[in-house]
Amino acid sequence: MVDTASAEAPLGPRARARVETLDRIRTIALRQLGEVGAAGLSLRAIARELGVVSSAVYRYCPSRDALLTMLIIDAYTDLGTSVETAEAEVPRDDLRGRLRSVVLTVRAWALANPQRYSLIYGTPVPGYAAPPDTIAPASMVGLVLTRLLVDVIAAGYGPPATAGSAAAAHAMEGVAAALGAPELAEQLVVGVDMWLHLFGAVSFELGGQFVNVVSDAPAYYEFLIDEFATQMRVP
Repeated sequence: MVDTASAEAPLGPRARARVETLDRIRTIALRQLGEVGAAGLSLRAIARELGVVSSAVYRYCPSRDALLTMLIIDAYTDLGTSVETAEAEVPRDDLRGRLRSVVLTVRAWALANPQRYSLIYGTPVPGYAAPPDTIAPASMVGLVLTRLLVDVIAAGYGPPATAGSAAAAHAMEGVAAALGAPELAEQLVVGVDMWLHLFGAVSFELGGQFVNVVSDAPAYYEFLIDEFATQMRVP
C-alpha cells in the first residue's frame, strides 16, 4: 500500500531551492537559445544574470553539454507529452482522428516553441554528442505513431505485409518487439516513414521553405493527414 501522505510530502527548503534555481537556469538558458542559439549558450552568462559566481551554477549544470542535455530532454519530453495527451483524448476507435491529433499537435508545438524545436530537430550543435538518456524522450512521438499503426492493423486495416523492404523491416525489429508485435516489423516501416515525413514538413515550415511553395499551410497538413491515412489504409 502506497503511503499517500509520504508520496505527496512537500519538498524541504534545500530541495525546493534547488528546484527553483534549476527553473531559473532553464528560463535564462531558453532565452539565450533564442538570442544566440545553442552554440552560444554560456553558463558564465547565466551565473551573471543569477547574480552568483560561476561555480554555483556548475553545481547544477557541470558543463555546457550538461545544460544542453537538460534542455533537449525537457523539449523532447514536453513535445512528446503534448502529443500523448492530445492523442489519448481521442476515442480509441477514431483512428483517423488520433492520427490528425498527432500531426496537428506536433505542428502547433513547433510553432509555439520554434527555438526548442530547432534545438532538437535543427542543425546539430558543434562539439555536442547527445548522451543515451536523450533516446527515450526523443522516441515518444514516434512511438505514438507506431502504436497507432499497430491499432490500425488490429482493426483490420493497415498497410500490406510487403509495405517495406526486407532491410527496412529488419531495422524495425527492435521497435516491433518493444511494442509486442514482432510479426509487424515490415508494416511498421510505414510508421517511420510518416514520422520522418511529418517532421520534415514541420522543419521546412519553420525554416521558411514553404514560402512561394505552400500558400496554405493548414490545408497542406490536412492533405498530409489524408496521405498518411491512405498509407495506413484507414477509411
